[in-house]
Amino acid sequence: MPARTIQPANWTPAKGYANGILSSDKTLHIGGQIGWNEEQVFEYHDFIGQMEQALRNIAEVVATAGGKISDITRLTWFITDKHEYLARQKEVGEAYRKVFGRHFPAMSVVVVKELIEDAALIEIEATAHLQG
Repeated sequence: MPARTIQPANWTPAKGYANGILSSDKTLHIGGQIGWNEEQVFEYHDFIGQMEQALRNIAEVVATAGGKISDITRLTWFITDKHEYLARQKEVGEAYRKVFGRHFPAMSVVVVKELIEDAALIEIEATAHLQG
């Protein structure tokens, strides 16, 4: 089976990239998700709101591919404000668990100067290995 693009049906189509690519070995590569909704509109302008939305976006790509949260094996977070991330750890944990429960894949957090979308405060990319 060749690799196929994964695009949630109700989302505005991605331009110049894929939200997800599912390879023949059932590895799902999820492109960096930011804190906008399915219409590519930012409903949240704060770090926690955008973080939770980015995680929900990842969860939706995984579900569209036929997977579940527990299939996610890696997350790479790109954040623009290290100090806010560290200062809000309790809220980060609460928002994370709201979407991913107590599933904790391998993770990295990278501080970047800025992201392509000016309003974005965080971008998270993921890898999942779908079962079955």
